[in-house]
Amino acid sequence: MNFRINTKWLDRTLLKNGETFDWSLLWMIVLMTMFSLVMIFSASIEHAERLHDDRFYFVERQLIFLSMGFFAMWCMMKTPIRTMHKGMWGLLLFSFLLLVLVLVLGREINGAKRWIHIGPFNIQPTEIFKIAIILYLSSFLTRRVDVLTNFRKVWFVGIPIGAGLALVMLEPDFGSFVVVAVIAVGLLFIGGLPMGWFLAVVGIAIASMVTLVWTSPYRVRRVTAFMNPWEDPFGSGYQLTHALMAFARGEWLGAGLGASVEKRFYLPEAHTDFIAAVIGEELGFAGLFVLIFCYVWLVWRAFSIGKQARDLEQYFAAYTAKGIGICLGIQSFFNLGVNLGLLPTKGLTLPLISYGGSAVIVMLLCMGILLRVDWENRRVMRGYKV
Repeated sequence: MNFRINTKWLDRTLLKNGETFDWSLLWMIVLMTMFSLVMIFSASIEHAERLHDDRFYFVERQLIFLSMGFFAMWCMMKTPIRTMHKGMWGLLLFSFLLLVLVLVLGREINGAKRWIHIGPFNIQPTEIFKIAIILYLSSFLTRRVDVLTNFRKVWFVGIPIGAGLALVMLEPDFGSFVVVAVIAVGLLFIGGLPMGWFLAVVGIAIASMVTLVWTSPYRVRRVTAFMNPWEDPFGSGYQLTHALMAFARGEWLGAGLGASVEKRFYLPEAHTDFIAAVIGEELGFAGLFVLIFCYVWLVWRAFSIGKQARDLEQYFAAYTAKGIGICLGIQSFFNLGVNLGLLPTKGLTLPLISYGGSAVIVMLLCMGILLRVDWENRRVMRGYKV
């Protein structure tokens, strides 16, 4: 007698039991984005009333961005990893097109052309370029990892990365330049680039960054302000000094939600680049430590999913998951480091928390890819093909 198993019913049953889906990762994403709405409203209420006569202006727009981001995440959760692999070149070319268009049609804000203005929204091409580079390098390392020890066969891998970074610096966007460079170097190291070559690449990257800093007066001012922000507290050190005062006022347990003084009168970009300072002032270092724990957990989960994919010989998925972990980790580290005075100001948002459209949509898209990789891992372990 032949017995046929209704696999659709089995999948639904296992899904309800949480055996084919990472609910902990999904809930972490949802809780962090809900927390971001609370903090964006708290950080922007005075700014929104002053500029737009509507205290809900920024939080309403962020709700729109989050809706678009969760839709993008859902689409990625439904898209097979092999389809992403095949469509990698299209995304890379699209990101290059946007990087060129932003130089021609870009909207200049604070001396930089980083945004393409479309109706009421702004698109930041560098955010799309980050995920495009992750997929590009993941594809290369999956197909050609054996040539990493042969310079004649591997040098060309750096051409799209170098060309994209050059376009990013023409905007200019030094923060995104650093993030993309770290993603590329990190993935090459994970892929097995020989240690000597890896150190050479790191040396070249550091030398390039130092050159870019010292050939630009305003970047030099940022570095000197970071080293001693109190030397010019009303000029180049203004943002950092007020961020530090916000943390000092918050102490361990915070002044209370909505009770920040710095966001009202002194701290610029309180709901974007310096939202961590508002969190520190209102919720204290205790609240900040919880937020840091969330980022550490997300990065750990991304690398765990990547390791599991590699063990299952799903190499493209493995590199992609680890690349997303690097991107999330380095950007959150840079933003928190800037807010705490550990790094020079770079203009990077805090992933999943800061106000902004392109950044949160692309990050949620990345989370959708991560959830898809984990889902496919579980399918493979149960004997299904993906």
